[in-house]
Amino acid sequence: MSRLFRVIDTGLRGCREQIAFDQALIDAHKAGEIGDTVRFLQFPPSVLVGRHQIISQELNLPACRAAGVGIGRRITGGGALYLDEGQFGWELVFHRNTLGLGGLGEVAQAICEAAADGLSRLGIDARFRPRNDIEVEGRKISGTGGFFDGDTIFYQGTVLLDMDVGKMASLLNIPAAKLARHAQQDARQRVVTLRELQGGVMPDAARVKQALLQGFEDRLGIGMRIETISAMEESRARDCFDEEIGRDDFVYEIDDPTQDAAVRSATVDTSGGRISAHLRLEGSLQNRIREVLITGDFFVTPPNTVLNLEAALRGVLLTEVPATAAHFFASNPTGLLSSPPSEFANVILRAAENTQS
Repeated sequence: MSRLFRVIDTGLRGCREQIAFDQALIDAHKAGEIGDTVRFLQFPPSVLVGRHQIISQELNLPACRAAGVGIGRRITGGGALYLDEGQFGWELVFHRNTLGLGGLGEVAQAICEAAADGLSRLGIDARFRPRNDIEVEGRKISGTGGFFDGDTIFYQGTVLLDMDVGKMASLLNIPAAKLARHAQQDARQRVVTLRELQGGVMPDAARVKQALLQGFEDRLGIGMRIETISAMEESRARDCFDEEIGRDDFVYEIDDPTQDAAVRSATVDTSGGRISAHLRLEGSLQNRIREVLITGDFFVTPPNTVLNLEAALRGVLLTEVPATAAHFFASNPTGLLSSPPSEFANVILRAAENTQS
């Protein structure tokens, strides 16, 4: 398996266009139309929710619309983000055999350590912090996430060159649990930018990208070749945008189910992120799942895992939920970043015990 990666840069594009290009790269790689790839990308002011998040719970939508920022939904898990021209994204799309890595946790560690090595070449002490952050002296400078789709691995991250932290805080609804975990830190203390670390001097983005590439080359043992974006990739990206990712029904498809009095909900915080379950029950004893929606900022692979799990649980008696969930994860090749599979059954049973007030 070749260890040569092509490097492309899609520059500044709207958030939904950039995410559509993510999907286009994955589809093209799975089809054998492109080789292993590193991409850089940049956003105008935008807010993004993770693939499994409830958008109205994560974003202050009236403030977002008043500010005129782009609103999109990622194809990866994780939490809500604010992005603008002060940050850029990086991502790797490659075959699972290229680097010989195992599960999602091993992939995250290897790539984050490589990215941290690259950033440290700028004179800072960047380090990987499990489960998927890169920090400098305990302050986050890069968040990451990804998944497997068949034999294709997609893994992405951001780098904070500069950031308007006040604007970020006004647009995102930061969960109370996260605030409690960082009670001694406000948003400005929790994150750090390269500009702050370099004494207020705005870093050169091209130099930062080159440092990241060097970190990937040295730590992952890969080569790099700069290429231009192909017409095929642009065409695939347009199709992904028009057919799904650019559409409001994709961006807003997971909205707040707790507004329905018939829905029972519960949330657990795990080492791999927050998992929530929202249930409608049926039967004279209300002991059978009519439908279930699973949301949160967890990472799971492949991308359709949650949809398939929800389908497997429809019509299942509550007493059979643990066995059904266990069988699902045992029978399907899935990967989770730190969250144990049993937590999905646990949160569903907790939700069943709750009723709307």
